[in-house]
Amino acid sequence: MIQAMGSALTTIGLPVALGIIMFGLGLSLTPGDFARVARYPKAVIVALACQLVLLPAIAFGLVVLFGLPPVLAVGMMLLAASPGGTTANLYSHLFRGDVALNITLTAINSVLAVFTLPLITNLAIQYFLPGDDGLGLQFAKTVEVFVIVLVPVVLGMLVRWWKAGFADRMDKPVRIASVVILAVVIVGAIVSNLELLLANFGILAGITVLFCVLSLTVGYVAPRLLRVDRRQSVACSFEIGIHNATLAIVIAQTVVGSIEMSLPAAVYGVLMFFVALGFGFLIRGRGTAAESAAGSAAGSSVDAPAERRPTS
Repeated sequence: MIQAMGSALTTIGLPVALGIIMFGLGLSLTPGDFARVARYPKAVIVALACQLVLLPAIAFGLVVLFGLPPVLAVGMMLLAASPGGTTANLYSHLFRGDVALNITLTAINSVLAVFTLPLITNLAIQYFLPGDDGLGLQFAKTVEVFVIVLVPVVLGMLVRWWKAGFADRMDKPVRIASVVILAVVIVGAIVSNLELLLANFGILAGITVLFCVLSLTVGYVAPRLLRVDRRQSVACSFEIGIHNATLAIVIAQTVVGSIEMSLPAAVYGVLMFFVALGFGFLIRGRGTAAESAAGSAAGSSVDAPAERRPTS
């Protein structure tokens, strides 16, 4: 009975939880968040290139390196194709990133995911499961992805446009509701699939942690190498490094119809919080040290002329 309840929570609750999360995202968005691309063109282009090109390549390399079974391999690629979630905004705020840039990237990624997520998932299925015609995101299922991802966001934006004050008042309650519902659903999903999860946790823990570390590192280092300022690089790091695991789980279980395919996202969704927290403290420490060194250098350059001033 407990397993049946857990299954029902997963089937019904996960899409509902994701819908509330995406609706909450829409409540915080305005058309200006999309227009902001013109203010941060380099940061946006670098972040999107990392998100859409580098991360799927990294995930593919890790899948081959770890020798994952085919269904789990597709699940990893589905996770890599998932956009950043609203959690990225929270981490960016905690570690002094440019949250406005995060919001812009989340908005753009949510739109692009409607096209890129089915494409990457289908390519992964063709490569790892070439003889399985039952899986895949054909046109009808791609429409489901569109409904799951974009419709709640658009509704939230319409509410903000129509009643901005109401949207502001509802922002916090919607966030709290989404966290509570999601927590209940995740517990239900774990209970209903405990044996399957435990059987695969060992093989998935290492690859998901490494993927998270590499995603965060690429998201921070690539912009810095291309002279994007530090606050924007922190924002890019969390946007690229923190994937929307809930979206990947919903697509795997309710759209593709494979619980096993959702396991990489489920394991990642638990471990990612700790990895991202540690990474945040690491780059914050480096940023503080760099700022102190810059301050000392500036102080020395100001004092130097005084030392060379001739005495009468």
